[in-house]
Amino acid sequence: MSDEMIAELNQKIDALTAQVAFLAEEARIQKSKRQEWDDLKNDLTPIANDVFRVSVRQLEEVENYVQLEDVLRLFKRLMRNTRNLEQMLDQMESMGALWQDASPLTQDAFLALMNRLEEMEHKGYFAFARGGMDILDRIVTSFSEEDVRLLGENVVLILQTVKEMTQPEIMTMMRNTASVIREEEPQENVSMMSILRQLNDPAVKRGLAKTLSVLRTVSEN
Repeated sequence: MSDEMIAELNQKIDALTAQVAFLAEEARIQKSKRQEWDDLKNDLTPIANDVFRVSVRQLEEVENYVQLEDVLRLFKRLMRNTRNLEQMLDQMESMGALWQDASPLTQDAFLALMNRLEEMEHKGYFAFARGGMDILDRIVTSFSEEDVRLLGENVVLILQTVKEMTQPEIMTMMRNTASVIREEEPQENVSMMSILRQLNDPAVKRGLAKTLSVLRTVSEN
C-alpha cells in the first residue's frame, strides 16, 4: 500500500474514532439525564401521592356543595372576564403607586394633627371637655323624664327669656346693681327725710318706676 492510501485510511479511522467517542458521550449524557429524571420522579411520587390524597379528602368535604359543572362555569366566567380582572389589577397597582406617593403627605398631616392635639392639651381644651362631661352627667342625673318633657315644651319660652336677660341694658343694670350691693354699705342711721330727699333724684324716680312696673307684672302673672 502506498503512503497516500495509508494516510487516507488513518484519517478515516480517526474520524470513526471521533464519531464513536461522540456517540459514547451522548449516550452517557442521556443516561445521566434519565437517571436525574428517575431520581426526581422517585422524589416527587410520594409528594404527588400525598397531594392527591389530601385533594381527594378536601373534595369529599365539599362535594355536596360544589359540582364539576359549577367549577367549569366559574372557570369559563373567569376566562370571559380576563380583561376586567386585568383592569382591576392595573387599578390596584395604580392605587399602590398613589399610596406610595401620598404616604409622605399623610405622615406630615399626621404629625401636624399630633402637634395640634398636643397644643390643645396644653391650652386645656381636653380638661375643659372632661369638666363639661362631668357637668353634663350631673344635669342628666338631676332631671327626670317628666322634667325633660316639660323642658322640651317650654324650651322656646326659656330661650326667649334668656335672650331678653342677655340684652346689653339688662346686663348693665345687673352689673351695676351687683357692684352697688357689694361695694356700697348703707348708712346705719337712715332718716325718713333723707329717704324723701333721695326721691327728688330723677334716677331714683326712674328706678322706682321700673320697680313698680316689675311688681305689677309679677302680680298680673
